[in-house]
Amino acid sequence: MGIVSIVLLVILLLYVFLILQLILGFNKVKSFEVTDLTPKTAFTIVVPFRNEAKNLPTLLESISNLNYPHKMIEIILVDDFSTDNSERICIQWRMKYEHLDTTLLENLHLSYSPKKDAIGRAMPIAKHDWVVTTDADCIVNKNWLLTLDNYIQNNNPEMIVGTVMYKAKNNWFHHFQQLDLMSLQGVTIGSFGIGKPFMCNGANFAYTKKFFYEIGGFGGISDTASGDDVFLLQKAVNANPDKVHYLKNTDSIVKTKPEKDLFKLFMQRVRWAGKSTGYKSSYAKFLAVVVLLMNLSLVVGCWMLIVGCLDWKIILSVFLMKYIVDYILLYKSNSYLRKGKFFVPVASSIIYPFFSSLVGIYSLFGSFRWKGRKFSN
Repeated sequence: MGIVSIVLLVILLLYVFLILQLILGFNKVKSFEVTDLTPKTAFTIVVPFRNEAKNLPTLLESISNLNYPHKMIEIILVDDFSTDNSERICIQWRMKYEHLDTTLLENLHLSYSPKKDAIGRAMPIAKHDWVVTTDADCIVNKNWLLTLDNYIQNNNPEMIVGTVMYKAKNNWFHHFQQLDLMSLQGVTIGSFGIGKPFMCNGANFAYTKKFFYEIGGFGGISDTASGDDVFLLQKAVNANPDKVHYLKNTDSIVKTKPEKDLFKLFMQRVRWAGKSTGYKSSYAKFLAVVVLLMNLSLVVGCWMLIVGCLDWKIILSVFLMKYIVDYILLYKSNSYLRKGKFFVPVASSIIYPFFSSLVGIYSLFGSFRWKGRKFSN
């Protein structure tokens, strides 16, 4: 066995071990069943936005349809210097639903991260202890807050990570993105199951103001453009892991839109991947490195196969083993998220290592565009 084959085998074994560990962790996180309790928790919903005129009406309509006492809901909309008519849409919606306690703020840029600034802008004026963040391109389930309240009453957490999935159309590009996001959700749930949570999504993230200030808010993590979610989560886990929970319930799932084209998808994933360089968790860093090496090794292996430097049986065996463990994790995620028919196209599995490797490498050295602005990781 040559040195290349040995390296491939070592990377594969590490990858398989880590993914199987996450699969076992996924099984440990039990689905939460809502009980018949009277709502007691008042929530402040914080929505940072920039140039979201196309998406805000749908989000705001879903918020107005929440199956929760409106007197226990406060909404803070933070406008990050939009250049479209987002502000006008918010004002019109606020006038239409006067009974909803809604505040519209303009963001203040105090750091390198506009989104952290937006949330930080809302925190001091939030009337309620429980703050829930979501994004302007999302749709919240009508039982979103009802499920959160029920979980809070039953489990007494200080921070709750929720699920996000795509509202996707039936085409290959959307399906590719759905599989990618499902894998991230699988890793998120699995990491909670093994007691090493490090990932979440700010589109469905809740925490108390008290806990936010206890862990220092965004202090020490404001030097990156994104990460208002994962870096805050990791600070919370370091401070008091027992108070950080994952809510596994389909009524608490928030849906968002897939990207419309490959360039926007690439920029989004570069932004997400760039967070990994700021991880404080050694487990998270190790997992990120192994995943990148696994995908990169398949890309290099394919090149070596083409030039005749590697036996096709070796690269095929590595690909099949990766496909199998990935399929199991994705199947677990799908059984929770969608509960429908499930398959992983071979074409997606072949393309993904190339896409993921390019994203991972570019995120280490390149910049990305987000909401019309340019940032560096």
